[in-house]
Amino acid sequence: MDEERHSAMNDTNLTVIGLQWGDEGKGKIVDALTGRFDCVVRFCGGANAGHTVTVGDKVYALHLIPSGILRHGVHNVIGNGVVVDPSVLLEEIAGLTGRGVAVSGANLHLSNRAHVVMPYHKAADRLNEAKLAGSAKIGTTARGIGPCYADKANRSTAVRVGDLYQPGWDARIRTIVAEKNAVFAALYGAEPLDADDVVAQAASWRDALAPLVCDTGAMLRQAVRQGRRILFEGAQGSLLDVDHGTYPFVTSSAVTACGVPTGAGVSPRDIGRVIGVLKAYCTRVGAGPLATEQDNATGDLIRRRGREYGTTTGRPRRCGWFDAVAGRYAAELSGVDELAVMLLDVLGTVGELKICTGYTLNGRPLEGFDPTIATLEGVQCVYETLPGWDEDITACTRYGELPQAARDYVERIEALVGRPIGIVSVGPKRAQTITRNSALADLIAS
Repeated sequence: MDEERHSAMNDTNLTVIGLQWGDEGKGKIVDALTGRFDCVVRFCGGANAGHTVTVGDKVYALHLIPSGILRHGVHNVIGNGVVVDPSVLLEEIAGLTGRGVAVSGANLHLSNRAHVVMPYHKAADRLNEAKLAGSAKIGTTARGIGPCYADKANRSTAVRVGDLYQPGWDARIRTIVAEKNAVFAALYGAEPLDADDVVAQAASWRDALAPLVCDTGAMLRQAVRQGRRILFEGAQGSLLDVDHGTYPFVTSSAVTACGVPTGAGVSPRDIGRVIGVLKAYCTRVGAGPLATEQDNATGDLIRRRGREYGTTTGRPRRCGWFDAVAGRYAAELSGVDELAVMLLDVLGTVGELKICTGYTLNGRPLEGFDPTIATLEGVQCVYETLPGWDEDITACTRYGELPQAARDYVERIEALVGRPIGIVSVGPKRAQTITRNSALADLIAS
């Protein structure tokens, strides 16, 4: 009986995952759903993530804080799989409270096992990227994410949030700073960091963050036992996953649905239904392969119409046609139940549209998406061309109101990716969300 009850409870949970290179519009989908969930959980990444949510005429850019913070009564959890830059988190809290959004230990919870991004992590990020030349550059956001995850694996040089409240925390940080300074001097000839400054900064963090810190894994497992609804909010996109993405041009954590259990501290059975979020085209920030990239007038037009500039970095995004091969691969990785296609409105007036349906290498067809092969020079896309539409679709509220060409485009993506499309977004606002045979229709409508 307990097993039956446990299984039934898990059907109420939901995981929202990006299926491209990030910036797919996950924040809008999460925001549209959070009114019916008790907890919203970040389980991976760090301040390199950027979720943009539009509420009425207000636009919020969130980096570490889950998108549920904009809904009253929702518990927002920064899980153990996230690497936390306390300076960014506190700045984000101040920005939200200054705009009238309530943020406190009552609705924001920070894992005591989340790792802390320290000043030396940011320094390492900058120094290492600076020494790489040309195509070897990773395209990091220089926010210390990778070096912090590296220390997490190294263990002896790692600092977790809970460590800041242990006896001797300051002496331990001084020891780590001394070790980092020796490495920076040897590898880069860099000036040393001041250990006193680092300790003083950490002391201010521990005081400010104390009301938020708890064992979030235990909190979430209790929520599961109580039948409370949990929404797991992905960061970055599946093709940036450290194991399954276009390595080495990836982020430093597990960002598919496979990362939820370890990053949040719940059972794999508790991730619930999985929603995969895709743009109606492809974008990427920074270096790395983007097979369908249009470095031309078409790409420029998509960038302008979609306002394709990074939420976190402000950098212009590289833009290209929709890649169905990569989309299918990412959907399979996370066991996606249904898709949400975002920014369909951007493609209006672009003209004829193309979808990548396959790859060739040296003239020979490739089977499926192999992220290792995708990084090689010489990979070519096989395109299918579809008619575009000239109408403005931002006022459409039902699927049947979309132009036939827009519906044909959506349904071709559905067929090629192999998952039903339940949600279509035609603008940034909450109301500009169309449901189509979605299991979430009642949740979004509420």
